[in-house]
Amino acid sequence: MSTDAHEHQELRSAVAALAARCGPDADELWAEAGKLGYLGVNLPAEYGGGGAGITELAVVLEELATAGRPLLLLVVSPAICGTVIARFGTGVQKRAWLPGLAAGTARMAFGITEPDAGSNAHRLATTARRAADGSGDWLLTGRKVFISGVDTADATLVVGRTEEARTGRLRPALFVVPRDAPGFTYRRIPMEVASPEKQFELVLDEVRLPADALVGEEDAGLQQLFAGLNPERIMTAAFATGMGRYAIGRAVAYARTRQVWDVPIGAHQAVAHPLAQSHIEIELARLMLYKAAGLYDAGDDAGAGEAANMAKYAAAEAAVRAVDRAVHTLGGNGLSTEYGLASLITAARVTRVAPVSREMILNYVSHRTLGLPKSY
Repeated sequence: MSTDAHEHQELRSAVAALAARCGPDADELWAEAGKLGYLGVNLPAEYGGGGAGITELAVVLEELATAGRPLLLLVVSPAICGTVIARFGTGVQKRAWLPGLAAGTARMAFGITEPDAGSNAHRLATTARRAADGSGDWLLTGRKVFISGVDTADATLVVGRTEEARTGRLRPALFVVPRDAPGFTYRRIPMEVASPEKQFELVLDEVRLPADALVGEEDAGLQQLFAGLNPERIMTAAFATGMGRYAIGRAVAYARTRQVWDVPIGAHQAVAHPLAQSHIEIELARLMLYKAAGLYDAGDDAGAGEAANMAKYAAAEAAVRAVDRAVHTLGGNGLSTEYGLASLITAARVTRVAPVSREMILNYVSHRTLGLPKSY
């Protein structure tokens, strides 16, 4: 076993132990994980982080999900927002945000999806323009939907569009918007998904921001955006594989002991084989997950983009099947609150839709990997 593999195994064991000893309160788990350095394991050490990478942060989320205790804001606050600020933020922005994000004492949401554009960064209607008074301030206007955790976040990293100085075309740009900024309002969207993290619609009505609210360059465009979106896909894959492992673990434990005739139901191939198939599918998805994380941490953004999309696709498909098979193994018990599987039916299905749909990933692979022509 390599040193890295040994360290990762130690990290897995430590995170699993944390999940086991913490109560059901997600805020308590978040705070304890922050104190132990798990929330910021991917952030620079000079700003209070662990100095590791997305690989290690994916390990943390996967193990929490495997224990049935996922913290979905790990996908957003340290993985997306922390990564973007660490890579492209100014020294002032890094000092202002990274220590808190690493410790879990500060949280940041991420706002990209819009009612009429989804996650298509080329069609986003949220725009940012310079104030006419010469102050250098920005005025941000637009709407966002399905934004996680805004109520508990200190700020939201909002994707808007600015006019490129050279061509006049609109290009994506990233802005830190404090939760209490005048003109920034949010409304909870009722969801069927059982999760501590709620979903919100945001309205930005001429929100005035100082010049230094811009993260990175205003003309940098998609490069900065995808610096956050690749970790988002990797972390979603970590959540999905962990959820699948949790579901199969519960089903296997049940099938070993549940006896209706002369032997436990797990002795019957009609029960055993679907669970074995899901175990194989999850393990294959995990291989692509950590390939993607490794490429990202090595600085190969292009390779990581392809692998991250594939990992997210494979993990979501595996998770949906794993949860379905686990519920089927338990029969009526699989739908009861006692066994904790029914709520995963919706949660697993969400991973096929968010943060990017399975169809858009298939488009990405068919166009970018296979070189097939676009239909749009």
